Amino acid sequence: MAFTIVAVIVTILYLAVLELSKNMIIGWVIGIVLLAALIAVRFYLKKKEQNTKGKLALCWLGFFVLLGVNLFVTSPPEKRVPAVDNKNPEVTSVVHVNEGDLTGVYNADKSVAVYAGIPYAKPPVNELRFKEPEDPEKWSGVKACDEFAPMAMQSRNSSLYNSLSDILARHEYQMKIGDEYIEPMSEDCLYLNVFVPEGYKGEKLPVILYIHGGSLTGGQSSYSEYRGEDLAKRGVIFVSCAYRVNVFGYYAADDLIKESPNGTTGDYGLLDQIQALKWVRNNIANFGGDPDQITIAGESAGSSSVNAMCASPLTEGMFNYAIGESSGILAYKPYHTFRNIDEALTEGNKVRDEMGVQTSEELRKIPAEKLVKTTSKQNAMTVDGYALPEMPYKTYERGANHEKAFLNGYNAKEADVFLLDKKATAENYVELLSTALGDFAPKMAELVPANTPQRDKHVFIDALGDAKGALDIAYSAIWFSYSHYLWNKYLVAEGRPTYEYYFTKDNNSINNYHAGELPYAYGNLWRHPGLYDDSDYKLSDLMQQYWVNFVKTGNPNGPGLPEWDSLSADQQKLLKLDSTVEMVDDPNAELYKVIDGHQETVKETR
Repeated sequence: MAFTIVAVIVTILYLAVLELSKNMIIGWVIGIVLLAALIAVRFYLKKKEQNTKGKLALCWLGFFVLLGVNLFVTSPPEKRVPAVDNKNPEVTSVVHVNEGDLTGVYNADKSVAVYAGIPYAKPPVNELRFKEPEDPEKWSGVKACDEFAPMAMQSRNSSLYNSLSDILARHEYQMKIGDEYIEPMSEDCLYLNVFVPEGYKGEKLPVILYIHGGSLTGGQSSYSEYRGEDLAKRGVIFVSCAYRVNVFGYYAADDLIKESPNGTTGDYGLLDQIQALKWVRNNIANFGGDPDQITIAGESAGSSSVNAMCASPLTEGMFNYAIGESSGILAYKPYHTFRNIDEALTEGNKVRDEMGVQTSEELRKIPAEKLVKTTSKQNAMTVDGYALPEMPYKTYERGANHEKAFLNGYNAKEADVFLLDKKATAENYVELLSTALGDFAPKMAELVPANTPQRDKHVFIDALGDAKGALDIAYSAIWFSYSHYLWNKYLVAEGRPTYEYYFTKDNNSINNYHAGELPYAYGNLWRHPGLYDDSDYKLSDLMQQYWVNFVKTGNPNGPGLPEWDSLSADQQKLLKLDSTVEMVDDPNAELYKVIDGHQETVKETR
């Protein structure tokens, strides 16, 4: 009996691993059959009085070996993510774009048509690797755009890891039939998705072009938290795009500068985003959109990219407004997603050395699956002389940036999850601050003392030291909200409308950490049943109204909404987004003065 109980427990745990790993259903069947076979063999040996320890151990060994083989053989296949959640969706009528005809599919209630996986550039493969994007090729017939295209080449975790992350970080896991697959990944990744409200017959609709985050090393346009169905229902067209990331998007080399007709290198991902904007300008009218009423939006590295697009001379006159969430690159020396060209070229040298080649032409022959494993740092834009002719702050100092109005902000706990590998104590706290602030670290420590309480209490977090709470607060300002302080400061000086938020809403999911605002602003709370309550849905409704009003008019305010005051020399309050929505003082205002001091020393030495 004890043997059978142990075998059943082992099998149940194994089936749980199969589920979390998204293995095919046949793997479950094989696992159960193996359990039955093990028990049968065990009783056979017992009946024949051959139940020696050696034979029993051999049975267990065979059992575990076969379980391992089954886990590998029935691992989830690659499958494109459907454009909509409803099965067998109705196909839309044909839409014509410059490259050919295409169709999309309708969501369940036919309120939104989704056109997924539309090519906006030629595949950047073979001789087009490490080159500026080119216009897409024309096609014949009608292209069915009913699935999201593969994500860009990137390092990614296993399905088991992702499932455990959902459980531990988001506090959710949905066990269901039909999700036994993984999203494909390809160097051929330059595609976009269009979400269009159905049945709209009025004037052409304003458009949002959304740039996803992912530290410029990963991410995909199919991610559920910023799909555009709900915003589209409110009278806008939502477009999301993929772009080259990591070494494929930000590798730089001298020989590439020489071969480029524009003398550029290191900003291929940014150029992809600009190419997507160009495609939207040229084609969105065919979907009912207004090419002269485009807002570019993004979160995290996507927000940094929006900042770069606002500063790029290549996008002048191509959009009206901008939305930036949780990042920017306007510091004299940005803390992330940006580097100078010398740093970019140095890291490019490391790629070639690592791959055992001398030239970028040779690097083009390296398989993408091998190249993506480079250990060099390829997660930052640069001043390439083409997409970005100068440091972005210099463009803003000249008032040559393009956004006519700006909606932006940050979350309460931006840096917390990025510091889980740092043990902060009273003894090493100033040293940890000095990495970002140099000699100004002691001044930051005076404003945020080491004994500042942690903002979350958890056994794991407690183990990270008694100064963990202070480090989280300081770095949330340094890495994230400081960039918004600068961005708004420039726009106020230029007399351009700018509206800043501060997201603090607690919830049962990822709370108000980095990216916590996304499902609220883009209307995707419903994808997480049981995790959000009425107060969350009420806030999401307000945020969506603010976002849509801004996209339509450059002003987020409207009937029934708490007043959101724009920033000015005399008005420096932010809109706090919580169960109560109200204007509040910026909690990091004093911290910015310290960061300013350090940045001034950086500027003086450049």
